[in-house]
Amino acid sequence: MPVKPWKLVSSKKNQSFRIFGFRIDKSISPRTNKAYEFYILESKDWVNVIPLTAQQEVILIRQFRHGTREITLEIPGGIVENNDSPRKAASRELLEETGYKESSMIPLGFVHPNPAFLNNRCYTFLAKDVYRVGSQAQDEKEDIEVLALPLKEIPRLIKEGQITHALVLAAFYRYYLEYLPGRIPML
Repeated sequence: MPVKPWKLVSSKKNQSFRIFGFRIDKSISPRTNKAYEFYILESKDWVNVIPLTAQQEVILIRQFRHGTREITLEIPGGIVENNDSPRKAASRELLEETGYKESSMIPLGFVHPNPAFLNNRCYTFLAKDVYRVGSQAQDEKEDIEVLALPLKEIPRLIKEGQITHALVLAAFYRYYLEYLPGRIPML
């Protein structure tokens, strides 16, 4: 039987926090005709940026992540603020987290971080020919180390488990699909 959309019976906003809100949706299954509650985290959209220098180095960041209580190796990214477009947010996050500016910002598409319980998108951009323009502008809750590593090292870093953030992996997958079609490096 083909999958059909569920009919929304009610949607109630529950609580709101700084980076996400919480709502409860009640929907009816088209297969069973029974109603069930679903718990949804509402979030603004996010961006990820793959900053690439003219020398084919990726500007990466290292930071402590409270969810896993580990230091992670990632690319710059963050929330699309109210007055931002995803492209503007990508440029802002790149500059704030690394002190680098791009010559051009190329969209690589978006993913749904987890459509089971999140309502947002994460847009990925390639920042080409990035160059340092100043210091980082970290907020008081950020401690970010900036690194420049050769692009050719990324598949190894992923394979060895040094890059584990799922949205960063999705970003590099998008990059390799666009720039190495049919030749995605063995991860």
